[in-house]
Amino acid sequence: MAERLQKVLARAGHGSRRQIEAWIRDGKITVNGKLAELGISVSATDIIKIDGRSVSTAAGPDEVARTLIYHKPSGELTTRRDEAGRPTVFDHLPRIARGRWISVGRLDFNTSGLLLVTTDGELAHRLMHPSWEVEREYAVRVLGEVGDEVLQRLQEGVMLDDGLAAFASIVDAGGAGANHWYHVILREGKNREVRRLWESQGLQVSRLIRIRYGPVSLPRSLRAGRFKDLEPAELRALYELVKLDAPVRQARPAPRGTGTRGTRRR
Repeated sequence: MAERLQKVLARAGHGSRRQIEAWIRDGKITVNGKLAELGISVSATDIIKIDGRSVSTAAGPDEVARTLIYHKPSGELTTRRDEAGRPTVFDHLPRIARGRWISVGRLDFNTSGLLLVTTDGELAHRLMHPSWEVEREYAVRVLGEVGDEVLQRLQEGVMLDDGLAAFASIVDAGGAGANHWYHVILREGKNREVRRLWESQGLQVSRLIRIRYGPVSLPRSLRAGRFKDLEPAELRALYELVKLDAPVRQARPAPRGTGTRGTRRR
């Protein structure tokens, strides 16, 4: 059965529909050796290339996307490859036969916690897009004295190099001595935004953990460097949040020994 090119590629995990449409306009995609045009439909027998490289579109209409929680430890990059050979989150995700893993946003090298990864490009795009204002919650340990006026400024808005930023909420989570914990919520994903907001007030973040993304929270039982498939209720809530139809079921996890639920791939 023929389907729109951008729908087929997004479902197979190659990007969001909007991103794929941009690639089509830029002449980066060919179908059977000819430049693709917006609106073109393709079938399983067509040869599709992005930037000259053949891509798999094996995920058909009945294929089910898979979405995981990965507990990222500090000291890993949220990138597919690193020229310096440093470890990446993709080193520890299960192997999949079709499509590819897409990280929903990034966590910097020294930040740990919840990272959503999915094979559904459209889901990833919507969850990251600022227009959906998906909440990200972090536990942050701050070194230094934090007065009420600082907390007020951080919630009213601070001008950073790339525009105005603010926490949607700040909750005191306790602590002793020079270090104090707060739970903060953002509704956008600027680069290193949590750290830069605190640093704008002359304060140093000594530890940063993402504990929630939208309706999905980091399970207490999931150790750093491990992953698990979302529960059905979590999956439905995630898709409903960005007005997408949730898959009836998750794709089946890999067999034991090749990256099973809750384990670390070696």
